[in-house]
Amino acid sequence: MAVKVISPGLSTTVQDLGRPGYYHLGIPISGGMDRFALRVANMLVGNDEGAAVLEAVFLGPELEFTAPATVAVTGGDLPPKLNGEDRATWESFTVKAGDRLSFGFLKAGARAYIAVSGGIDVPMKLGSRSTYTLGALGGHEGRALKAGDELPVGAGGSGSGAVPAALRRGPGNPAELRMLPGLYWHRITAEAGKRFFTDTWKVAPEADRIGYRFKGGTALDFVPREQPFGAGSNPSNIVDACYPYGSIQVPGGTEPIVLHRDAVSGGGYMMLGCVISADMDLIGQLQPHSPARFVEVTMDQALAARADRQAALQRVRDHLGR
Repeated sequence: MAVKVISPGLSTTVQDLGRPGYYHLGIPISGGMDRFALRVANMLVGNDEGAAVLEAVFLGPELEFTAPATVAVTGGDLPPKLNGEDRATWESFTVKAGDRLSFGFLKAGARAYIAVSGGIDVPMKLGSRSTYTLGALGGHEGRALKAGDELPVGAGGSGSGAVPAALRRGPGNPAELRMLPGLYWHRITAEAGKRFFTDTWKVAPEADRIGYRFKGGTALDFVPREQPFGAGSNPSNIVDACYPYGSIQVPGGTEPIVLHRDAVSGGGYMMLGCVISADMDLIGQLQPHSPARFVEVTMDQALAARADRQAALQRVRDHLGR
């Protein structure tokens, strides 16, 4: 079986849960920006939770199926249409050979996840089918989809069901992004640190799989220092260091950037801290100009949030009888 791409949408790529283990070599994790939604989409069609799906940003693709399958769309509220008739999100439905799946206008969120029973069966690259477009690695020919592409689909997998709103996750308004202050927090003044957490920021148009930039808050004041050997002259510069997934850079002290799934692994900007893993999915569903606040948490609170997220996934599994 194959899925034919009639129209690719704005930016649609093949993604799974990513390729950990190569970040120290400069190869990012990649994978779905909203891994909760990706996992649930696969549950709904009977796939392994880490099977490859399509991640569509803002504008959905138009797809044609060459054989019967089960399909589910989760994540942002991007209304699916089967042969022009509305279908529900977060609910599985069947398709026949020749059926076409298209999408209406995005109502909420930023990214939708399209799962097909059997999974998108592009070749594995470094243990993952995820697309890293900057490195032309993985996915379908290492790039976003184009009209005329044909995507192979694996065998097996069947499921049915729906996930009610009470079991879904999404950002609030404003989104609250919990973070742990990091090694370089001492570089800003105490007053600047307080303002960072009390200000409401807005997602900038420069927000993608590499990083999400935020604007609108108060510029940070830095503690005076002597420029370290090997560091740039800007007070936000440091001698090069590793960038953890979720780390927050503030170049020049003006616009925080949260590094996401396709981010570089190191560089010369100080990091205020890291957004906790439990909240990284939420960032992937923020549109430009969405308001957000950063909330300070402890390591114990971050670990508790991770356990809560795992429990939320288990509730979905129990609901679907997985």
